[in-house]
Amino acid sequence: MRRLAFAVALPALLVAGWWIVSDSSTSVYSPPLRTVVAAFGEVWTGSRIADDVLPSVARLLAGYALAAAVGVALGVVIGSYRRVRAAAEPVLEFLRAVPPPVLVPVIMLFAGIGDTMKIVVIATGCVWPVLLNTVEGVRSVDAVLAETARSYGIGGAARLRHLVLRSASPQIFAGLRQALSIGIILMVISEMFAASNGLGFTIVQFQRSFAIPEMWSGILLLGLLGFLLSVLFRAVEHRALDWYHGLRRSRRSS
Repeated sequence: MRRLAFAVALPALLVAGWWIVSDSSTSVYSPPLRTVVAAFGEVWTGSRIADDVLPSVARLLAGYALAAAVGVALGVVIGSYRRVRAAAEPVLEFLRAVPPPVLVPVIMLFAGIGDTMKIVVIATGCVWPVLLNTVEGVRSVDAVLAETARSYGIGGAARLRHLVLRSASPQIFAGLRQALSIGIILMVISEMFAASNGLGFTIVQFQRSFAIPEMWSGILLLGLLGFLLSVLFRAVEHRALDWYHGLRRSRRSS
């Protein structure tokens, strides 16, 4: 209960401060929070959620899953072989330095303007934290454990599953957490280009038609969506890394 109170206290204070400070606002561009909340209830109804929110979430999850699969697979290969890592490192550093939003027009040329383009844009940005963290996690596999597995004849898929991926899983999940926030940003950006639905498209349409409270309600919804996805990710991470957190607790108590 104490941890829950600490987690809720700061957001509650920020919302209360926003409500009080903006309550007397007469600006068109920064309406009172009560106006934004009223617009939120009117705009984000069942039909709007089905037409805009769910397609955005589906694209985000598809791009995120693609980035996770590619990032972990390539990261395991690159991290396991020194020569592959030496050959791939310059290319990876070059590609990582290119901002994903810059690639949107290029991706549109090859993938069109449909959902495929948006999924590829999300995957292109999300793959790097997953890939790089996986490489470092695989490289840091304990040498004693690796030698023990070799002595007992544990190789192939068993070694990959029980030694490599298990040892690298804390860093893999760290990369996945970073990729989630990047994915939300790229989801919005990709929907601002040649889209007909989605959160990014809808927020831009509100801005262009000077529906400012509705625009702010969309931004508020994005924040709530990010918070909800973060909570779900923490639950999955806690379950998958329960052994790791237990090991850390035992080390602190000893």
